[in-house]
Amino acid sequence: MPSFVEVFRGPYVESRHRVHACVVRPDGAGVAHTGDPSVVTFWRSAAKFFQAVPLVTSGAADALAIPAEELALACASHNGEPRHVDVARRLLERSGSVERDLHCGPHPSLNEDLAKTQAYQGEFLSRLHSNCSGKHAGMLAVAVHRGWDKAGYEKREHPIQRGARAVVSRWSGVAEADVAWATDGCGVPTFALPVSGMALAYARLAAAAGGEAGATVVPDEEASAVARLVHAVQGDPFLLAGTDRLDTDLLTASRGRILAKVGADGIYCAALLDQQVGVALKVEDGATRALAPALLAILDLLAPGALPGLDDWRRRPVLNSNDLVVGEIRARIELANGAPK
Repeated sequence: MPSFVEVFRGPYVESRHRVHACVVRPDGAGVAHTGDPSVVTFWRSAAKFFQAVPLVTSGAADALAIPAEELALACASHNGEPRHVDVARRLLERSGSVERDLHCGPHPSLNEDLAKTQAYQGEFLSRLHSNCSGKHAGMLAVAVHRGWDKAGYEKREHPIQRGARAVVSRWSGVAEADVAWATDGCGVPTFALPVSGMALAYARLAAAAGGEAGATVVPDEEASAVARLVHAVQGDPFLLAGTDRLDTDLLTASRGRILAKVGADGIYCAALLDQQVGVALKVEDGATRALAPALLAILDLLAPGALPGLDDWRRRPVLNSNDLVVGEIRARIELANGAPK
């Protein structure tokens, strides 16, 4: 069953972005799907909750007295706003690390308006401004706590990255040998797996966050770690993304009951905590502009009325060079019940 995000210029469809998506329960039972959920693609930043698990299970979070706000930032793809940078700096300093230890490079804010302001004001962008600085600072904290060399923490052979791959395998249900990897935009490995495996990991995240038995297919200490990370972002949604970002706005609008995490090149994942289901989608051509309408269309089908006040995300304007609205981006999602035949 095909689904698309359509881009209208005036009343005419100018472009279509095909969507593959899957909705599953913690036991792997399929709830709904569209397109081909067996598509294998890179999880990108939607994997950050699972990459952050060793920060807790290693004992680093307790030994270094890492507070909830820093745990939240370890899961974030943040805007590089002043508070994000301050929290990242504090997390980095807890392990005795400095900015040059971070392997992630600086880049403009993921919020376009903030990025324009940064450029206009000539703001110096450090590695702490990277949307991944919390993830990297957390990895350094684990390395220091375990007595591993900080240098090369970004390499596949480093125990930090081998451990993250093992966590991804356990939560997604994909054999570790089948979890392919390459280098992410921030310099550490990113993992390739089916969209259905991503959805299963987020379904298990939902179960773990609620303390339910459905999460016991993963080690108890990892389920507890995921619950701790989820509760950290629930308590401070701003840290997960920031101003005018859907990850933050979804968590706020749902009062913490729907947790979503974006990934680059057309990836979005979500956990509906009350329903204990996981959602994963891939926009086939990687178009960022299609992500918000696609995710919200799926969530509206699964939880009607649960997300008020997000209409600006459901239908995105197409603007010309004078910032005049000349079109609209909106989703046409059709979900088939159950798993694909």
